[in-house]
Amino acid sequence: MFGRIDHIGVAVEDLDAALELYRDRLDMREQHRETVEEFGVEAVLLELGDGHVELLRPLSDDTGVGRFIERHGPGFHHVAYGIDDIDDALEAARTAGLRLLDEEPRRGIRGSRVAFLHPKSTGGVLTELVEAAH
Repeated sequence: MFGRIDHIGVAVEDLDAALELYRDRLDMREQHRETVEEFGVEAVLLELGDGHVELLRPLSDDTGVGRFIERHGPGFHHVAYGIDDIDDALEAARTAGLRLLDEEPRRGIRGSRVAFLHPKSTGGVLTELVEAAH
């Protein structure tokens, strides 16, 4: 079902402070920045080997990431796995009895197709499936 780790998502309150840490002090190169209206976040991808660290700043408190920060504070938010075919991966997840947060893929960063699996069915970790734009 999973191909590789695509990125680790980190919820942040202050994107500039997070970039000062990850980009400037931890020496991760900023690769892409985008506002993803569908999820209500400003996102920055930082290079880390073959994958990324994705910094997520909520655009408002009533977004998923905004509610996450309110409940848990900033920090680790999700792990994302790169897959070749998101429709096949969602069907495999259904067949495996995993609880889907997204029955159908949504548009993610860089034109990707994404869907999330509920953390209660994935060992307490919010899990994202990512099919890169073709």
